Amino acid sequence: MAGSIIIVTGANSGMGLATTIELAKLGAHVVMACRSQSRGEAALHQALEESGSTELELMTLDLGSFDSIRAFAADFKAKHNKLDVLVNNAGVVTIKRELTKDGYEAMIGVNHLGHFLLTNELLEPLQRARQGRIVNVSSGAHKVGSIHWEDPNLAKGFNVAKGYAQSKLANILFTKELARRLQPTRVTVNALHPGAVSTSLGVNRDTGFGKAVYKLLRPFFLTALEGARTAIYLASSPEVEHVTGEYYVKCQPDKTTEKARDTKLAARLWEWSEQQVGMKQGMDR
Repeated sequence: MAGSIIIVTGANSGMGLATTIELAKLGAHVVMACRSQSRGEAALHQALEESGSTELELMTLDLGSFDSIRAFAADFKAKHNKLDVLVNNAGVVTIKRELTKDGYEAMIGVNHLGHFLLTNELLEPLQRARQGRIVNVSSGAHKVGSIHWEDPNLAKGFNVAKGYAQSKLANILFTKELARRLQPTRVTVNALHPGAVSTSLGVNRDTGFGKAVYKLLRPFFLTALEGARTAIYLASSPEVEHVTGEYYVKCQPDKTTEKARDTKLAARLWEWSEQQVGMKQGMDR
């Protein structure tokens, strides 16, 4: 992948860091998009050491802030003319209801709206690549998800499973609709389920809330590298160069729920998302 430029969101830990290291080993220039400068610097040091690559770059990005996303995209486009791969890996699980800086429930705000805006802001450099790729990390949790149109921010009756499943269904609906809109271009977009991975998802980094449950269950999960395998495959394999709009599990296409394949639902979510992030105009239909 020498000469390729890749962005990995949430690259400071877990699957994001594992994905960064493996893609750097393949020769790619990887931009580590991290919310925390200090945690990002520690991860950058580790990635440089473990990959043996010098082609690593740290940029700060808060997916819970539309202003931060736009600033990140502007900075990236000022430095780089193209983007070969965007790996939308970052995700949050909040045991208690939390809000983003823009006032959205954190899981729909970060996991979906943040990546929705980031991807749209980076479509131009993706289209300048020989074959741009977008990789969206979703989850099997989408199977129990619904888009709660009457209360997408879950102000009433919040629970973590409901919020997470909604955001992961949104990831796949976004993937399907974006693939449709990108059909005239060389850019592909695919989603994936990484498996049950041992990461710090669900642990509040400020308070440590949820850490005891995480430690208890950790031995039963995949490692971060095992979970990252499908994202790495979709980002780098020539086998999927012309594949778009699919959902992968263990590096193989897999079935989604009927709801996740609903084209009308996907179009409705796209229009709602455009309104929320304040996009002046969407891509041509």
